[in-house]
Amino acid sequence: MKKILAVAALLFSGSSPAIAQKSPEPDPLATRRGWEVGGQLAHYHYEEPDFAKLIGNRGGPVGAYTFPPRWDRVFFRVDGRGSYGALKYQGSGTQDSVPDVIVEARGVAGLDFFPGNRVSLSPYLGFGYRHLYNDSRGYTSTKAAGYRRYSNYVYAPVGVTIRFDLGNRWVLAPTVEADIFILGKQRSRLSDANLGFNDVTNTQRHGHGSRAYLMVEKDHLAFGAWMHYWNIKDSDVQPIGLGRGGLEPANWTRESGIEFRYRF
Repeated sequence: MKKILAVAALLFSGSSPAIAQKSPEPDPLATRRGWEVGGQLAHYHYEEPDFAKLIGNRGGPVGAYTFPPRWDRVFFRVDGRGSYGALKYQGSGTQDSVPDVIVEARGVAGLDFFPGNRVSLSPYLGFGYRHLYNDSRGYTSTKAAGYRRYSNYVYAPVGVTIRFDLGNRWVLAPTVEADIFILGKQRSRLSDANLGFNDVTNTQRHGHGSRAYLMVEKDHLAFGAWMHYWNIKDSDVQPIGLGRGGLEPANWTRESGIEFRYRF
């Protein structure tokens, strides 16, 4: 028994320094696993050509979780964001401080490649959902009545992040992404503006989107600039009452701003 205890004590004393050592830092060129939280600030521009615009500043939280790997170099990531702005409407007159909310959720899967010692490529693809709520109730400067609008996009993001080692664990990480538009649903509460109109839901089937990020990363921090863009075609036409039909007209949206994330 004394010999067994002596051997156990010797093994424990030899392993103690290894236990006390910190776990190695993750590879800065690999997609980082774990949680990320942060915020965005942006300038927003929505336009229906030759008809109406919504322009203004907005901001909100962002977050993500990247699952620990079960297979070498493979990653699975879910992320979301919320954004609020009090926008200026320009169209049938003008209207200030129009509430506008965006909520977005995505899931992607990807793979890290290491073609060199100082660069990596991380292509990915997935599924995304974007919801927008806009409340234009009230009257513009020309007494035109507004209404609430609910916008829903379903799309497939396909992109790649390239990471460049800048030294001392600093990394430059540009991302480019194409957003393949699958389906859009626009619900317009036209009864807010005219009691003779029906609330209507229009379907959008054609459009495209894109994204670009230029981030700087080091260990727990990531920050940089970003841009989102959407270009959506005319929806179908649905009856809205009083013998009339209504559609969601072709439009484009551009958001551009800065972002900060803390990763742990």
